[in-house]
Amino acid sequence: MLRKMLKLLTSRLVFFGILLLIQLVWLLAFLTRLTTYSTAISVLFTIVSLLAVLWIINRDENPAYQMAWVIFILVFPLLGGLFYLLVGNKRPSKKMRRRLEAEQGRTKEALIQDPEILEEVNKIDARVRGQFAYLSENCGFPVHGNTKTRYYKLGDELFPELLEALKAAEHFIFMEYFIVEEGRMWNSILDILEEKAKAGLDVRFVYDDLGSVSLLPPGYEWQLEAKGIRCMAFNPFIPLWSLVMNNRDHRKITVIDGHTAFSGGVNLADEYINEKQRFGHWKDTGFMLKGEAVWNYTVMFLQMWNAFRKTDVSYEAFRPTCYHPEPFAEDGFVQPYGDTPLDDEIAAENVYLNILNQARDYVYIFTPYLIIDHEMETALCLAAKRGVDVRIVTPGIPDKKVIFQLTRSYYPNLLRAGVRIYEYTPGFLHAKSYVCDDETAVVGTINMDFRSLYLHFECGTLFYRSSLVAEVKRDALETMEKSQEIKLKDIRQGLRGSLFCAILRVLSPLL
Repeated sequence: MLRKMLKLLTSRLVFFGILLLIQLVWLLAFLTRLTTYSTAISVLFTIVSLLAVLWIINRDENPAYQMAWVIFILVFPLLGGLFYLLVGNKRPSKKMRRRLEAEQGRTKEALIQDPEILEEVNKIDARVRGQFAYLSENCGFPVHGNTKTRYYKLGDELFPELLEALKAAEHFIFMEYFIVEEGRMWNSILDILEEKAKAGLDVRFVYDDLGSVSLLPPGYEWQLEAKGIRCMAFNPFIPLWSLVMNNRDHRKITVIDGHTAFSGGVNLADEYINEKQRFGHWKDTGFMLKGEAVWNYTVMFLQMWNAFRKTDVSYEAFRPTCYHPEPFAEDGFVQPYGDTPLDDEIAAENVYLNILNQARDYVYIFTPYLIIDHEMETALCLAAKRGVDVRIVTPGIPDKKVIFQLTRSYYPNLLRAGVRIYEYTPGFLHAKSYVCDDETAVVGTINMDFRSLYLHFECGTLFYRSSLVAEVKRDALETMEKSQEIKLKDIRQGLRGSLFCAILRVLSPLL
């Protein structure tokens, strides 16, 4: 009965969305025609567009994003300004901001940096101490010791160990993911979550509603609630209106009993473990943390959860030592961090830029998309020009052909500067990582594109002098051996292709 009601509700929402879309198209056509009859109306729309351009230029935003909108308004001077007023705001809605910012006070109180750890890093390398201090002091995510790490070079390797860790849970399980799809991977996890919920564990699950909108039945959160799993669909998808809802929860987080965490690029769908073939072999990466650094991920999850479902008076009951009184193993320094569109601190991009600017010998990069701003392109080129071995691996089989063509449009300048670029021949590379100078690595959910760097809720982990760093480097070199190195002669596109790529480059911040 519930499923029938949900299907009926969905069909009505879709029908309502189609009607709204028809009305919008009709309204735009009407306004366009109206401007041809009335000089006053035409002048009014032109003034709106001019004011929008001035407003955009005066805002403290990424210049590429500003330029894209200015060009769009110049091409469509009558309606461009009006369209910007409707969909140009890339910040979260006021309602979302209020709720998340209300939780930031408790988040700041929970995430306190131990100064002795920073001092210990400073004795090794003051530059690295600066990188850690940036994330700690400006973004609120402390660096930790006493954390064991494990790297997974494929989702196929991560999945069985995630299942075992979930089965071993005794107190609580928190999970937060962008994509969830019914299949072997998710169904296996769901069985464990349902069993644990029945056993009395605190089981909570967050998924991005738009990320999973075509993959899960409507109202899926209520199905999980019926199984005893407390669930939240982040930023619920509303037909038509959601076309302008830029800010998605792109994180992948599992926290078990406060002392064990999993993250990386792996979502909860069968292609991520190569159970299903979509774009050849799916290359993804992830990691496990066990120890004090898990606390950062726990707080990230609790902030998101309590912003929309007030549950916890305090976060203290979920600290790593609550259910693991024994000392944790040492494995270098570990700093999980989040990035959010709530503030003007572009933490994810700044971490990448700092690595490139401080690199001495090499930087190896995995990214599924390469849609970068001028600052990132300059940093990549400059690192290569001063002798750093900069290599980037992107997919050989794309999941989105237009985005793949846009990614390739950045190749020529990078190649001329000395950056080496590889395409993963066996299939689609979804991993997001940096590894540098045998000392530093970042693995997380953060793509090198405008959406990840500016619009989405993301997370990553910075590792220093951890055993995981060597594993990431080894994986990068092995992956390059399976990939095709791209040369300038491989990407000649002709006049038509170059023109199309130029248009895509201009619009890339809006894609």
